[in-house]
Amino acid sequence: EFAEFCKCKFAAGVGNGTDALWAALVALGIHNGDEVITTPNTFIATAEAISFSGATPVFVDVLDRTYSMDPELFEKAITPKTRAVIPVHIFGQVCDMDPILEIAKKHKLHVIEDACQAHGAKYKNRPAGSIGDIGAFSFYPGKNLGAFGEAGAVTSNDEDLIKKVRMFRDHGQAAKYYHDIVGWNARMDGFQGAVLSVKLKYLEKWNEERRTAAALYGRLLGDLEEIKLPIEADYSRHIYHIYCIRVKERERLMNYLKINDIGCAIHYPVPIHLQKAYNEPEYKKGSFPVAEKSAEEFLSLPMFPGLMEDEICYVTDKIKEFYRK
Repeated sequence: EFAEFCKCKFAAGVGNGTDALWAALVALGIHNGDEVITTPNTFIATAEAISFSGATPVFVDVLDRTYSMDPELFEKAITPKTRAVIPVHIFGQVCDMDPILEIAKKHKLHVIEDACQAHGAKYKNRPAGSIGDIGAFSFYPGKNLGAFGEAGAVTSNDEDLIKKVRMFRDHGQAAKYYHDIVGWNARMDGFQGAVLSVKLKYLEKWNEERRTAAALYGRLLGDLEEIKLPIEADYSRHIYHIYCIRVKERERLMNYLKINDIGCAIHYPVPIHLQKAYNEPEYKKGSFPVAEKSAEEFLSLPMFPGLMEDEICYVTDKIKEFYRK
């Protein structure tokens, strides 16, 4: 059902989004000594999956308004060790994939879509997860399509890749007790599959509700010079997993919203290259200025299906009140 939703020939359920990324890399034959290019402004799972496969994550900066991979910097980062690229469809908007695909084809690289925040997002009318060689999704409960616990999926039009994913998720078994590869226990619980099957029927409606809420936020906050609003690229159908604005007075604004009973969050406060886990000598503050600057300013406002117009008006009124004060 999810393969059909993504307009892919095949999909395989796995334990979570990290498993999905890791399984995709293993299926593509990524291993020790390889390099995989991605961006530093994502959840750490993107980099962890590369590390678990034995490869080295190589980071490149992002574009200033969409926060997705800069294709020019991607090409400059390619070395003889580069085997794949993972563009991250951050916050629910697909990266500009055509130049990334063109560069990958030119250098014979695999393309893995990190679509963990992009269930139903589209690029030039092509669903996320159907554009690269393989796509990885998370069904963490807070996602646009969320399970009642942990779950994930891998999508592809390549049957051989999906067969390898299915083998990897089940301890490398080609048949019961016959293990062709070193695999992992990364199966999706049947219960989660049942829950997701029901919820999938409502996903398009829920995504449209998010898009309606985002449009209202845009109208009500559009005149505030102190705020950078998210944009929907002309190639994209954004599904607003996260509605993320940028503000310079983030901590003060967060505290003001909190005392007015408005929940908000930061996605993500520290880019991966500045995390202790990945703070390699070649990376330091200033290595990726766009990712670092946006991480200092990101603020995620309430966004979920069923968010009411009067609730959005309350949030935006309090933001305006903060700046008036």
